[in-house]
Parts: sequence; C-alpha cells; structure tokens
Amino acid sequence: MVLAVDIGNSNIVLGCFEKDRILFIERLCTNQHSTALEYTILIKNIIELNHLDREVIQGGIISSVVPSVTHTVQEAMVRLTGKQVMVVGPGIRTGLRIMLDNPAQLGSDRVADAVAAVNEYPCPLIIIDMGTATTISAIDREKNFLGGMIIPGLRVSLESLTMRTSQLPKISLDPPKKVIGSNTVDCMKSGIIYSTAGSIDGAVERIEEEMGEKCTVISTGGLARKIIPYCKRDIIIDDQLLLKGLMIIYNKNKQ
Repeated sequence: MVLAVDIGNSNIVLGCFEKDRILFIERLCTNQHSTALEYTILIKNIIELNHLDREVIQGGIISSVVPSVTHTVQEAMVRLTGKQVMVVGPGIRTGLRIMLDNPAQLGSDRVADAVAAVNEYPCPLIIIDMGTATTISAIDREKNFLGGMIIPGLRVSLESLTMRTSQLPKISLDPPKKVIGSNTVDCMKSGIIYSTAGSIDGAVERIEEEMGEKCTVISTGGLARKIIPYCKRDIIIDDQLLLKGLMIIYNKNKQ
C-alpha cells in the first residue's frame, strides 16, 4: 500500500493505492501554518477512518504546487510510515514528453494528470483541472504535452466579485434555477456557473481548431462536478485522475 498526496493551493487530496487500485480519496484544507506533527495526526486519522493499517504502507509520493507546505507534509508522511517519500519534480521519471519552452515550469499536478490521461484515454487529449486555478492541458496524438491555459478558478473569481462590490453577497455554488436569474443570488449563481461552463466549451473548441482534430476531453479537480454538467461539450469527469497519475509515477520510480 502506498500513500499519495497532492498539495494544492486550497486543498490537499490524500489517498492510498495498492497495485493498480485506489483504496480511498479524502480532502483536507491546505494550511501553510500547520506543523509536521499536525499533518501527521490528520493523515493518521484519515487512514484509520478508512479502516487501513499504516504499518503496511510501503512508501509515499507527493505532488505539490505549494513549496512552503511540501517539506512539512513530506516530513509528516515519513514520520507516520517510516518509509521514503518521493516528490514529483526534477529527477523523477514520468514518461511524459513535455514540449514547453521550459519544461521545469510545468506544475507537478498537471504532470500527474497528463501521465494518467495518456495511459487511460485515447489521444489527442484535453485535460481540464478545476481547482483554485483552472488549468487546461493539450496533448497531441503522439502523446506530447503541448501546453495549454491557466484561468482564474471559479471560487477565485467569485470571491473577487463579492470582495470588490458592496452589495453582492457571498453565495453557495448550488445549481441555479434557470439561466436568466430573477434575483441577485440567482443572477450570481447563473453568472458564475454558466459563464464558467461557456468559457470551458469555448476554450476546448479553440484548442481543437488549433490542433486540427477532435480530442478526448477529461475534467478533474474539486470543482469539476459543479461546472462540467452545464457544459455543452461531452466531457469525461475523472475524480481520481491525479492520484492515478501519482500511482503510475511511483511505480516507474520505485526501487
């Protein structure tokens, strides 16, 4: 059994996998002020709540876009398991051909998403990861990572709207009753959900035009299920995509 952790700006996604099977997925809030001991206790409790024995954990792997938290969580995982913990980055084999101007700039979350996608879905691919930021990645028929887009995330846009206006309230992301809202809250819900869905449809269309062919489109991330059902384009939702990628990367690099 291997412990896999993805550290994002808003959430930490944690799971365990055994061979090619993911045993559970849980989420924590990312807290840059938490100590290694606090993360040790949180991870230990999650493992126990899922009725697993930490004594059988054989190793760990981390994907992180928050450098200030990476070492703290790695220390917690080592303390909890007593095993080596990999961090996705330079020197880690992924099997992914990255065609960016500077491949080192590609976030490890996007690397893990792409590794899983090319192993599970037909290329060419478009991958939409909806977290604090919405990232869109394009992979061609030869499995080359071409690049993509980085867009302000759904909650970032919504928080900016409410913080910069005096009369707009904070709202939930419950589905709007209809596209044309008849009160302030419904107008905000409709605006944020349908405009985000429309921007994703438009981005996919433009990427396919540039690539010159239709693509398999996959979405993942904590906000995918809030938005993707309102897109007009057929998009596969895969909540486990990133952890699947970490599983593949771990198996490529284990001793």
